[in-house]
Amino acid sequence: MTPPELVDSHCHLDFADFDGELDAIIARAAEAGVRRMVTICTKPVNAPKVRAIAEAHAGVFFAMGLHPMSVADCPPLSLADLVDFARHPKMVGIGETGLDYHYTPDSAEAQQTSLRVHIEAAQETGLPLIIHARAADEDMERILAEGMAVRPYTCVMHCFSSGPRLAEAALEMGFYLSMSGIATFPKSSELREIFARAPLSRILVETDSPYLAPVPFRGRRNEPAYTAFTAKTGAEVFGVSEAEFAAATTANFDRLFQKAAASAKAA
Repeated sequence: MTPPELVDSHCHLDFADFDGELDAIIARAAEAGVRRMVTICTKPVNAPKVRAIAEAHAGVFFAMGLHPMSVADCPPLSLADLVDFARHPKMVGIGETGLDYHYTPDSAEAQQTSLRVHIEAAQETGLPLIIHARAADEDMERILAEGMAVRPYTCVMHCFSSGPRLAEAALEMGFYLSMSGIATFPKSSELREIFARAPLSRILVETDSPYLAPVPFRGRRNEPAYTAFTAKTGAEVFGVSEAEFAAATTANFDRLFQKAAASAKAA
């Protein structure tokens, strides 16, 4: 039986965890129904490797940004930098960017400045913003809303694990929530309840691999094929079949990541 089509909306195929194994990893993903994925560049220095991976694999797209935890250690990305990267036919998103006050609170001000630049890039290019948020819900809501008041843009709250207020605010702004392996963990009942209150039409799935492997692989290296296990939990959360959940989240991905959808249709 052919598995339903899924999209891993956020992974890190350039990380050393996958070196020498990419062809096998992408093949396993396809066998699991994951035929498309977005690999995320978190530092400008990694851009050539990320771009090359996307160029070498038909179903792989990429996004470009400066991760908030790297803001203090890396040269900043300018609006012009991001707009220039976005000219690549397989670059489909801006980020990941955001705020992380859990691990890197000392760079909070610089993170906010970087986030605002990424918002401007999303507004300028029409590509969706990809947000990392940890222990910064109030500032995150405020800055995202300030940007939306200036000029509309699209956005996904990647690996969403924040509180209900930020989820509600994001949904009110028309954004999407992405479900990762965290949603499969036994102690994540409150997070599953947050997802259950959201419209299915605003849900994506991801691995964030090599991190956050879902049950039953928790604690091991994650990979795009495991999107199927998070999707199984997602189907249970929303009370639909796995095929229905896969179809909905794939349609959501295509609606948000329109450049990737157009490229897939043209192929």
